[in-house]
Amino acid sequence: MDWKSELAEAGSNIENFRTAQSAASDGFTAMHRAALALGALDTKQKELIALAIGISKQCIDCIGFHVQAAIKVGATRDEIAEVISVSMMMGGGPAYMYGVKALEAFDQLTAD
Repeated sequence: MDWKSELAEAGSNIENFRTAQSAASDGFTAMHRAALALGALDTKQKELIALAIGISKQCIDCIGFHVQAAIKVGATRDEIAEVISVSMMMGGGPAYMYGVKALEAFDQLTAD
């Protein structure tokens, strides 16, 4: 999978939806920003939690976007790998398969 292309296509699809349903999109964006704002947990911890949920829910685009965001806030490959391990513990084999996709995304998105 080419993660940069996947995220570009997903971003385009999101923009198309924003045009069709701006109020719903704006509401989701506001919730997203509020949930990830600095609080008792820092943004990196929250992105890693979101990644774990993306893995457990088997959401390819969620995995890509949250790996990308985790990289931006300083997550390391080892941290991503530990998130995958916890996801596997909670989600079994399917989380394993989607977790390795997260590691692939990290490797591709940090290759530059």
